[in-house]
Amino acid sequence: MTMNDVRALVPGLLVCATIAAAAGFLSEHYGGPPMLFAVLLGLALNFLRDAPRLDAGIEFVSRVVLRVGVALLGLRITFGDIHAMGVGPLLLVGCGVITTILFGIIVARASGQGRAFGVLTGGAVAICGVSAALAISATLPRDERSERNTSFAVIGVTALSTLAMIFYPTIVVLLGFDSRHAGLFIGATIHDVAQVVGAGYSISPAAGDAATFTKLLRVTMLLPVVMALTVMLHTRGMRDPAVQRPPLVPWFLAVFAGLIVLNSVVTLPAVPKVWLQHFAQLCLIAAVAALGIKTSLKDMVTMGLRPVLLMVGETVYLALLSIVILKLL
Repeated sequence: MTMNDVRALVPGLLVCATIAAAAGFLSEHYGGPPMLFAVLLGLALNFLRDAPRLDAGIEFVSRVVLRVGVALLGLRITFGDIHAMGVGPLLLVGCGVITTILFGIIVARASGQGRAFGVLTGGAVAICGVSAALAISATLPRDERSERNTSFAVIGVTALSTLAMIFYPTIVVLLGFDSRHAGLFIGATIHDVAQVVGAGYSISPAAGDAATFTKLLRVTMLLPVVMALTVMLHTRGMRDPAVQRPPLVPWFLAVFAGLIVLNSVVTLPAVPKVWLQHFAQLCLIAAVAALGIKTSLKDMVTMGLRPVLLMVGETVYLALLSIVILKLL
């Protein structure tokens, strides 16, 4: 990359960084997830995609910066987190993640929305909300609908996660769950980490701890799911020359896995680790802002009611399945 290439990136980078900063300010002062603010601000600034001098930087953020943010998520996970949960939560999370993605694929195909959209929304609901949506989107083949579908998944999963944070604590009381089972349900069903923490600790400290650990276990499922998708797409690409074949192990996935290993075997200095985690969050917020800019609100409206019903159905399915498994445990 030459200096001219770098200079071409600067205007778009500054726009995305400004939106990310504004989203963080709104989140801190008025509440609400910063990624939701970022995608909404990006959608409002969709007219900027017609400015040629911004194209290179916005595209760079939506692809490269996105992958950097996903890769750095590995710093949040250790093997100890997985081992501490035991077999019961592992069964709960494993069944929830796998079958919710399958549910999304089946319903999306049956309703004419395509397998890729089912994988994207099902993975976002089943694993870890916005982060999963961005990671899966970075793996799936790109077409003219990619940014629109990713923006829709980000908005949908954030809205549903916020509603779940409000209503699920009441549901676990009605179901008669103790603190541990309430925390397991919250951690296994609410999509984003922040909402899991908020809902869990609103019940009790024990429920909050169980919810947080269960959620971390769901986050660890991001690696095998994205890896499986990559292998399937790679194999399909070998069979069908018309399909663009991705690398067997994308660089951001390799870094994600490497950071999990490093975080598990080495005690990383607290300050750099925290700064890198904040940087990862900033990268993801900026990437969501870039996706918002590249997405036409008009195009999203034309998607109709079916995508909304799909994501609601995936969320309800995951909640009902978790209730059944917890009743049997």
